[in-house]
Amino acid sequence: MTPSAPQTPGTAAFGRYTGGFDQTAVDEMFQPDGSVRRPYRGIAEALGAIDPGDLRARLDALGRAFIDQGVTFSLSGKERPFPLDPVPRVIDAAEWARLEAGITQRVRALELFLDDVYGEQAILGDGVVPRRLINSCAHFHRQAAGIRPPNGVRIHVAGIDLIRDEHGELRVLEDNVRAPSGVSYVMENRRTMARVFPDLFATHRVRAVRDYPRHLLRALQASAPPAASDPTVVLLTPGVANSAYFEHSLLARQMGIELVEGRDLFCRDNVVYMRTTDGQTRVDVIYRRIDDEFLDPLQFRPDSMLGVAGLVNAARAGNVVISSAVGNGVADDKLVYTYVPEIIRYYLDEEPLLQNVETLRCWLPDECAEVLRRVDELVVKPVEGSGGYGIVFGPFATRAELDRVSAQIRANPRGWIAQPLVALSTNPTLLGDTLQPRHVDLRPFAVNDGESVWVLPGGLTRVALQEGSMVVNSSQGGGSKDTWVLATSAPSAPGEVNDDELVDADIPPAALPAPDVEAPLTRGGDLHQQQQQQQQAEADPPRDEEVGS
Repeated sequence: MTPSAPQTPGTAAFGRYTGGFDQTAVDEMFQPDGSVRRPYRGIAEALGAIDPGDLRARLDALGRAFIDQGVTFSLSGKERPFPLDPVPRVIDAAEWARLEAGITQRVRALELFLDDVYGEQAILGDGVVPRRLINSCAHFHRQAAGIRPPNGVRIHVAGIDLIRDEHGELRVLEDNVRAPSGVSYVMENRRTMARVFPDLFATHRVRAVRDYPRHLLRALQASAPPAASDPTVVLLTPGVANSAYFEHSLLARQMGIELVEGRDLFCRDNVVYMRTTDGQTRVDVIYRRIDDEFLDPLQFRPDSMLGVAGLVNAARAGNVVISSAVGNGVADDKLVYTYVPEIIRYYLDEEPLLQNVETLRCWLPDECAEVLRRVDELVVKPVEGSGGYGIVFGPFATRAELDRVSAQIRANPRGWIAQPLVALSTNPTLLGDTLQPRHVDLRPFAVNDGESVWVLPGGLTRVALQEGSMVVNSSQGGGSKDTWVLATSAPSAPGEVNDDELVDADIPPAALPAPDVEAPLTRGGDLHQQQQQQQQAEADPPRDEEVGS
């Protein structure tokens, strides 16, 4: 007999919860029969014993903690605390090991792909990936041809976006290898949750996330030119008006490197220097959070006020490393994404460990015809879209919307893909005084130092707070959750983490430096506008996890 509510140790918080048995989507916490999945048993028991009013008070405390720490985002022109739900997403050790292997495989293959595309282009010559696909990609930059980083690494940081489908399988929604944002929320979510819910951490062995800056710094230092025995690394930000400036300042401070803007750097004789109060300092590695188009006005947009003139030539001369490499965006292209399984087989001679979401490519005539025929059944996405904008959910669209997107597809088939409507998995989320199922996705972060790929245990789980919505972007009302990766129960098991790799509930608070809003901005209005416009990937922590699929 189907239960009327999940069977949990307490019913107050879960009194109206229907996830797991009254929906088509898989619920992360509950089985279809209403029983609690093993990784969540401790969480369900603890939450079931908490009075709903106390749970709401703790959620309010999370918001206040974020405001105090400056963890905010702009919505409709108003700064708000980034919404953090108190119920974590939990991943057990076995599932995480499978995910980690699949993410590592994907990053290794994309590294080889980018090296090839900007080098010999063997994969294009062999016809595995169509040459016209690459040549028509907006993020394929011929200016990067022949530039090979000293240790061969182009992808220092990758964000691989995942969803769980109706069958419980985790699938890759898209790859982000330019400047994937959102890791600051991962670290701050954990910091805040550990302070507000210390009792939950006391009963769980949760893998730590605080080591991310150390791994990233090591990867950046390892990429430096061979002549740099003690490399100088800087983080290049568009400036305080950029929506991800919080993340830029946090990472720079935790890595112990300088946070610079384009005006702080200059090139001379193909060498990059930083202006300091003590004079000029040579720069060896630039972790840039600026789009290619704004990076070097001599190579891309001549009106850019955010980049550094001559930067690409300095990289070509081998005197500086740009992270992530110029032109990486070709691997983010939504059409190239559909070829990643073939890319993995071509370079690694392996079967993909993580599957893509089924995708129809409108630039292929047969598949385009199918999309137009089934446009009312599919989720149609612009290839260059981001932030959840431009997507048309066929089953919920009006006839006028369907006619309009069909015309756009016919006019520019290269600009569109389509995917079936997948019911993303749900996770208990606090709305009012009760927990309700809301759809979630996941972005794990991987760091490549040239020797190995390290995957941050967990990642950014985003949640669609509106009932029935699968759009998880913060700019459209989405929030986030702390993501827990559980260590195995046997600490002596091979490959097990040490206790110092587990979460520490007594994490010191982060005190962000106040943005230098008084600093003069030359041609103020134009610079402010460029800071906001560039790096659209940063406006919503993941670039395109609108997750319409």
